[in-house]
Amino acid sequence: MAATAFGLIEEHNEDATIRVNNLDPDCEEELLWELMIQAGPVNSVHIMKDKDTGMSQGTAFVEFKMEEDADYAVKILNMVKFFEKPLRLSKVNVDGPSQHVDIGANIFVGNLDPDVDEKLLSDTFSSFGGVSAQPKIARDESGKSKGFGFVSFDTFEAADQAIDAMNNRFLMNKKVNLSYALKKDGKERYGSESERFLASGISSLQEQGKELQPNKFFSDGPNANVSGPADERMVSSMMQMPGYPGAPLPPGHVPA
Repeated sequence: MAATAFGLIEEHNEDATIRVNNLDPDCEEELLWELMIQAGPVNSVHIMKDKDTGMSQGTAFVEFKMEEDADYAVKILNMVKFFEKPLRLSKVNVDGPSQHVDIGANIFVGNLDPDVDEKLLSDTFSSFGGVSAQPKIARDESGKSKGFGFVSFDTFEAADQAIDAMNNRFLMNKKVNLSYALKKDGKERYGSESERFLASGISSLQEQGKELQPNKFFSDGPNANVSGPADERMVSSMMQMPGYPGAPLPPGHVPA
C-alpha cells in the first residue's frame, strides 16, 4: 500500500486512469483534482514536471476509484476549456486489462561481439531482474549479427541496474554501450518519467511536501479560497463544467 498526499492507494489501476494533456502551466494538482471530482471520486492526481526546473510539462495522470468514472470524465471533460486552454483527455489503457502492456523498460545494447547470441544476452541481463521477452539481436539476411540488440525488462529498476553495471564493460571481447532504446518514431527514448509513473503505479506527490485537502478546497463556496489570478481563472472555468453545483447535469447522468 502506497501513501500519497491525497491518501492511501492499494495499487495503481490503469483501467481507471486517464491522461490529461494541454494543461496550463499555472494549473496545480489540487486545482485539477477539484475539476476531476466532478466526474467521480479520485484516487490520485499527478502532474508531470521537469526534473531540473520543476515546471509543468503540460501532462497529468488522474486515477479514479472506478473505471466508469474515468470513462465519464473523458466523455464530459475532453476539449473543455480549463485555464482558457482546451483539455485533451484519453484513457491510459485503451485495450482493456487483458492486453499486455509494454512498460517501456527496453534497452539498447550496442557494439556487440559477433559471437554474442540471444542466449548469452538473456543469461547476462537476467541477473539484473526479470527479462520480459527473449532478447533480440539485429541480423542481416544471412543471419550475421549487425552488432547491436535489445533487451526488455519487467521493471525500470532492473533496466537501470543493467545500464549502470554493463555500460562500457566487456561482454566477451568488446566493450558494449547501453542506453534506453529509441522508440519507433526515432524521436525519443524509452524510460521517460511518465512511463515510470505508469509502471510503478505510485504517485510521487508526497515528495513535494504538500499537505493537501482537496475535498475541502471549495467547502465554503467556490470563491472561499481564491488566492490569485490562477485560482480565479480556475473558478471561472469550473463554473462552466458539467456537474458543477448549480450547472445543469449532462443528459442521462444520475448523481451518485
